[in-house]
Amino acid sequence: MRYVARIYKNAYSGLSPATWWLSLVMLINRSGAMVVPFMTLYLTQSLHYGIAKAGIVMAIFGAGAICGGVLGGKLTDRLGFYNVQLSALVCGGAMFLVVGQLTEFLPICFATFILAVLNESFRPANSTAIAQYSNENNRTRCYSLNRLAINLGWAIGGALGGIIAAKNYSLLFWIDGLTNIGAAILLRAVLAPQRNLQTPAFNKEKLAAKEKGPSAYRDKYYMIFLVFTVLFAFSFFQLFTTIPVFFREELHFTPQFIGAIMALNGMIIALFEMALVFKLEARNRNLTIMSLGTFIMALSFIVFNLMPYGWAVAILSTLLVTLGEMMAMPFMNTFMVTRTTDSNRGQYAGLLTVGWSIGQILGPYCGTHIVEMYGYRILWWVVGGIGCITAIGFKWMEVSIAKEAKTKTA
Repeated sequence: MRYVARIYKNAYSGLSPATWWLSLVMLINRSGAMVVPFMTLYLTQSLHYGIAKAGIVMAIFGAGAICGGVLGGKLTDRLGFYNVQLSALVCGGAMFLVVGQLTEFLPICFATFILAVLNESFRPANSTAIAQYSNENNRTRCYSLNRLAINLGWAIGGALGGIIAAKNYSLLFWIDGLTNIGAAILLRAVLAPQRNLQTPAFNKEKLAAKEKGPSAYRDKYYMIFLVFTVLFAFSFFQLFTTIPVFFREELHFTPQFIGAIMALNGMIIALFEMALVFKLEARNRNLTIMSLGTFIMALSFIVFNLMPYGWAVAILSTLLVTLGEMMAMPFMNTFMVTRTTDSNRGQYAGLLTVGWSIGQILGPYCGTHIVEMYGYRILWWVVGGIGCITAIGFKWMEVSIAKEAKTKTA
C-alpha cells in the first residue's frame, strides 16, 4: 500500500503552479463539454436527421478543426499562447450558444464549421503552454495532468450530459458555451502575463529577435508521425460518433447509460493515468509505448465482433480503449515537443491538431457510411485493422529513427 501511495505522490510532485492552474482551466472547460459527444444523438434523435447527415456535420466539424489547427499554430508562434487560448475560449463559447439555436441543416453545417475553427485553434496554443510550463523530466506528466483534467471534466460532462440529453438536448449548448467563457475568465485571472511570471508577455521586438527554427514540413519523421496520427484518430473518434449510436440502436442502451459509459472512460483516466505515465516515462520509449497503446485500442473495437451484444462487451471495450489512449496519447505530445524549438512549437502543435482533425473528418464520415452500407460488424473489423497497422507504424518509426541516429554518430 505504501508503494502505491509513493507512486501516486511522485507522479504528482514537481509540477509547476502554472501547470496546475492550466489544468484547472481545462477542468472547468471540459466539465461542460457535452455537445460533441452527443452531437450525433442530437442530430438524429432531436432534429431527426439521418445518421449519414449527422456524419456530414461531424466531418464538417473536423474540416473546421483542420483550419483551426493551422490558424491556431500560426497565431501561437506570432501572438503567444496566452492570447490565442483566451480568444479561442471566449469566441468558441459564444459560438456554442449560436449553434444551439439552429435547426436547418445548412446553417448548422456553416455554424459548426466556424465553431470548430474557433474551438480547435485553442489546442496548439494549449499544447505550447504546457511545454512552456514544464521541463524535460516532467513534460509527459504535465501533458497527462492536462489530460486528467480534460477527462475528469469529460466524466462529469458525460454523466450530466446523458441526463440532460434525455430531457432537453438544447441545454447542452448553453452549458458548453458558458463553461468555455468561465474557463476564459479563470485563465485571465491566474495566467495572464501580468499575473503569472511563467507566462511570457507578447513582445514584437522579442518575436523579431527570436531565431526561427526549422519548418515542421521538412521533418520527415514528424510528417510520417502525422500520417499515423490521422489513422489513430480515425479509430479513436468512433468513440464519439458511431459507438454512441451503436449503443443506442443495436444494444438498446438508454442515453443515461451511454453517458455513464462515457463517464467511466474519464474516471479511469482521472484515477490511473498519472501513475501509469509516471512509471512509463522513465523508460524513454515514447514510440514503443504509443505502439502498444494503439494495439490495445484496436482490440477495443474488435471485441464487438467476438462477444455477444450486451453491457459486458460495452464495458470491456471501454476499458480497453481507455487503457490504449492512456498509453498512447500523452506520449504523442511528448514526441512532438522533442522535435521542436521555442520558435516553431506552435507550428508543430498546429500540425498535430490538423492530424487529429483529419482523423475527425474521416472517422465519422467513413464510419457512418460503412455502417449504412455494410453494417457495424464490418466497421469494427475495418477500424480494428487500421489500429493494428498504426501500431506497427509507430514501432517502425522507432526502429528507423534509432538506425538513422546510429548512422550519424558512426
